[in-house]
Amino acid sequence: MFNDQDHLDSPHVALISQSLARKQWPNQDPIGQWINFGNMDGNLKPLTVVGIVGDVRAQGLDRPPSPVIYVDYRQRGINTNSSPTILMRAVAPAGEIISAARGIFHDLTPDCPVKFSTFSQQMGGWLADRRFYLLLAGLFATAALALAAVGLYGVVAFSVTRRTQEIGIRMSLGASRGNILRMVLGEGARMVAFGAVIGIAASLAITRLMSSLLFGVTATDPLTFIAVAALLSAVALLASYIPARRAVRVDPMVALRYE
Repeated sequence: MFNDQDHLDSPHVALISQSLARKQWPNQDPIGQWINFGNMDGNLKPLTVVGIVGDVRAQGLDRPPSPVIYVDYRQRGINTNSSPTILMRAVAPAGEIISAARGIFHDLTPDCPVKFSTFSQQMGGWLADRRFYLLLAGLFATAALALAAVGLYGVVAFSVTRRTQEIGIRMSLGASRGNILRMVLGEGARMVAFGAVIGIAASLAITRLMSSLLFGVTATDPLTFIAVAALLSAVALLASYIPARRAVRVDPMVALRYE
């Protein structure tokens, strides 16, 4: 890292990001190598690489980290047209830190405009669009789940109503309530399994549309697919359980006379 030996008259040094090190010196040690910063700060002196630091995603979480060169402002000077950013890391509450920092800046340069922002606020700004899109997707998904549950309930309930006489005959011939319950739930489970297979196949086909909204997880994450399929199956089986419970309460004598 930079130290007190890096002053205006000493050789100019730089820290580079990991992505730049891999790109510029693949399979080599970048430490001690020379690199030109260009005319970005008006200083054409070359830089000696003295360290490698982690990558940052300064342009957004949805974009790959770009190569970065860090220079010491004590060597390069501060461009009057730039707006320096100072990062502070502390364990105290953000309000206390900002208040103290604002007082320090006011004492040093009363006329210098300073803008404060927390890391969570910056992250919120970067993710605002994605959160909105995911909120819409979540609302539509919840509505679709509710419609699917209501539809499955209606189908199973209609099937139970049509098979009332059959259920009465089965119970008259010795079928237990557990047998009837398993029969009705099995019918719902088959529909759920068939729908889950079609849904997963369709989801895999359209995951590319969601990939730009995701970070830290792939669009084909198997755990996500398993969890969602399990949730949908649980809701669907619950929707089937209600008419199934109604079926086991059928009086065989009433069911036999049902038309």
